[in-house]
Amino acid sequence: MSNTPDIPKAPAFRRAAPPPAKAPIPAGQSNTAAHGAGGTLRLNKRMAELGLASRREADEWIGKGWVKVNGRVAEMGMQVTPDVRIEIDKQATGAQAKQVTVLINKPLGLVSGQAEDGHEPAITLVQPQNRWAEDNARFFFHPSQLKSLVPAGRLDIDSTGLLVLTQDGRVARQLIGEDAVMEKEYLVRVMYTGVLNTAAANSAAATYAAAPRPAQPGQITQLSRIDDDDLVSQDVQSIFPADKLALLRHGLSLDGQPLQRAKVEWQNPEQLRFVLTEGKKRQIRRMCEQVGLKVVGLKRVRIGKVMLGNLPVGQWRYLAPHEHF
Repeated sequence: MSNTPDIPKAPAFRRAAPPPAKAPIPAGQSNTAAHGAGGTLRLNKRMAELGLASRREADEWIGKGWVKVNGRVAEMGMQVTPDVRIEIDKQATGAQAKQVTVLINKPLGLVSGQAEDGHEPAITLVQPQNRWAEDNARFFFHPSQLKSLVPAGRLDIDSTGLLVLTQDGRVARQLIGEDAVMEKEYLVRVMYTGVLNTAAANSAAATYAAAPRPAQPGQITQLSRIDDDDLVSQDVQSIFPADKLALLRHGLSLDGQPLQRAKVEWQNPEQLRFVLTEGKKRQIRRMCEQVGLKVVGLKRVRIGKVMLGNLPVGQWRYLAPHEHF
């Protein structure tokens, strides 16, 4: 047995965890702040505000030297005052002119964005054979147009009507940007249950409607279950209380937030017309169920100044150059 005394081990020190990494600054960019001193703005934000380009698009142009500020080539991340003169190179405007916006009359059973739960995305309809024969926009379809073609807003799987897909960041910002205030008009077929489904105010999953399975060719997909005994499906307008109609227009909340004022009126005895300027998840269904109505059909017919019109279900057309939301 050794007589050598035990040598105490040095205390273990735990190395401090490194601070969380910050998002990388784009190449050539030194300032990522949206607002600077003295009321300045980052150049890409100012360009987006002016409707010249999306922020990402503006950064691409700046990186390529296609943007001048007061006659000098812009630098990535530079701050500008609101009164600066911004010039865009013809190469940039030419690239922008090639971007397309597509209008789809979305059928039941398709999702707006990425495929989910076995349901195909609406972009799968954007093929030459589904283009509306009466589309007179002077664009030729090319598969490259599907690149970066994304929904500018969503339409529920069990809703039909106008859905916008765009490559143009200006259009996306106009429709779904943080400052967007765009009217969207819906025709909504309802039944009267007389039961106030208050749970719908706090949960999008608390609505009656069941997501339909993907339809087979020629198969009609049921929008929602109609299995209650006491539903009133005819001349709903005559029995629906006036005070509940007033609540649909103003006074309801979803997820703890008061809803903005809406335009709601009877289109016919079984169908309401809604005009909203916001778009919370399953908003119209949840509004209706709070006042005893059950939605059995929902179709978006207008976004801003652009109408669905006679575009057939499952077909698409280009937004024409003269059309503006």
